[in-house]
Amino acid sequence: MESEPALAPEAIAEAYRAACRAELAAIKPGNVHVHAAGHRMSVADFEASAALSAPPLAAAGARVGARIEGAVAATRAGVGQNTNLGIVLLCAPLAAAAERPGPLRPALAAVLADLDGTDAAGLYAAIRLANPGGLGRAERHDVTTDAAPSVLTAMGEAASRDRIARAYVTGFEDLFATGLPALAAARRAGLTEPWTTTAVHLAFLTGFPDSHVARKFGPDTAERVRAEAEASLRRLVLGEGARAALLAHDAALKAAGLNPGTSADLTVATLFLDALGHLKAAGAPSSRQAANKS
Repeated sequence: MESEPALAPEAIAEAYRAACRAELAAIKPGNVHVHAAGHRMSVADFEASAALSAPPLAAAGARVGARIEGAVAATRAGVGQNTNLGIVLLCAPLAAAAERPGPLRPALAAVLADLDGTDAAGLYAAIRLANPGGLGRAERHDVTTDAAPSVLTAMGEAASRDRIARAYVTGFEDLFATGLPALAAARRAGLTEPWTTTAVHLAFLTGFPDSHVARKFGPDTAERVRAEAEASLRRLVLGEGARAALLAHDAALKAAGLNPGTSADLTVATLFLDALGHLKAAGAPSSRQAANKS
């Protein structure tokens, strides 16, 4: 058996669903979670989105663009609104990388390097279908048009203003440099779920201005949201004693219509990446091995 085998689609899909559920279970100031809905969306919307998007996202052998387009189309048909575009954009390359044998990070780099015109067409079709709030129009590489420049060209153009675009051109650096270390530190501190998830979210929320807030309200507001979170929340000792402060910050952001959605998307992707890494390290069976056992 390979030390880090290719994962079966069923294992990838369940890891994705579990990451989505874990993110919803945690208090994440400004985002939808089981303790408070918001922004005209409910926990049920996100639970349904995870279930609907998992099969196309984990489809065996599918290109990244096909995974993204299929997941967004399934979500749109079943939920009727954009609940998970950012999550899908981040998790589709991770799912494709998990199908390859060996460590995830080099596999992910290979997946990103292999993106082609069909991936671009699928990705842009998904973005047009989701019609995310605050997208606007760009002078170059506008995804609302039929033109499909290469994925990495377009993502490189947007990387300075969008953390999800930045992930594509940095090998998902934010997950490896911010998300996974925050998760590991929370576990070392003795935190358990869902507080470990809250710790990851706060690392992103306080670490840099949220792209979703910046798209809708401008970079100054996004920086203010980050700075206020850092001042109010960064030094909290997470656990039941922090619940009141977190929920108060959550309510204030929602009252102002401010949704740090990119921080939540990066949190889901971090949990997904972590789960895939553990499955590979444990030698989870590949689809071929699973078929041989059946």
